Amino acid sequence: MTSTAQGRAKLLLWVSPAFISSNYILAKAASGEIAPHLMALIRWSVALCLMGAFSWRQLGQLMRLPAREYLHVLVLGGLGMWICGAFVYEAAFSTSSTNIALIYAVTPVAIAAVNSGASGGTVLPRHWVGMLLALFGVLFVISKGHLGNLSATRLVVGDVWVVVAATAWVAYTLLTQRWPSALDTSTRLCAVTCAGVLILLPCTVIEALHAGQVLLTRRGLLLAAVAGVIPGFVAYKSYAFLIQKLGPAQAGLVMYLSPVYAAAIAWVLLGEAPSWFHFAGAAMILPSIYLVTSQNTRSTEAGR
Repeated sequence: MTSTAQGRAKLLLWVSPAFISSNYILAKAASGEIAPHLMALIRWSVALCLMGAFSWRQLGQLMRLPAREYLHVLVLGGLGMWICGAFVYEAAFSTSSTNIALIYAVTPVAIAAVNSGASGGTVLPRHWVGMLLALFGVLFVISKGHLGNLSATRLVVGDVWVVVAATAWVAYTLLTQRWPSALDTSTRLCAVTCAGVLILLPCTVIEALHAGQVLLTRRGLLLAAVAGVIPGFVAYKSYAFLIQKLGPAQAGLVMYLSPVYAAAIAWVLLGEAPSWFHFAGAAMILPSIYLVTSQNTRSTEAGR
């Protein structure tokens, strides 16, 4: 990877969490305005249209893929767009955005651990220090500066939905890199999103039949469209680029910054000013990004 591409990827590592964290706020705002699977379907349909506008010239490659890659695309679509999409919106009915952020904050550690074990690689001590420091910073923010508050958190049905979604996010991140593809990054993401939409279609119908109605308001439709543009198209395009350029362990770090960014977004949109613990948590989280993304000089040279 060229130094320019690496620099662009590391810069994007700081920006992507803003796109991803917006989904937590949208999920909570859309609760009661639109059915979870319907929101996910609209979100990814909008994102698919945007992706297709950039990748339609390369879509002919899909006709020449081996059968195994079609299965890979389908699995990734189920993990990334169905489970990571609809399940989070389902969770928002009974849990808080804080709980969602807390559970998702564990995913970078899981990604790094699984990736290291599966590849037989070595995670350097400074990488572990960085990940633990970042996790501690996230917990500090979520507990409002009092870590003892975390013990009072009760597991509700919504938290279970988020645990499943977070597990799917780990799998999606690792498999995206581990499964080789004949497609370029943009075209592959477009194909995966299309698979996700196809999976969401029957799920949305079943959801409506089970509820006996289609839950959808104008506000819900608007929120779903926004979700398609920002935490859908923009966030996943950025994340796919990060996985390709930095690897799954480093790309997964965007989940650490998401709670901090979510607080900033809430400040701008909802008028909720950050407190001292937000700044203290950020002071722990931000340096950790450098610790984990910094590479050993010798290993970097050897890889060129």
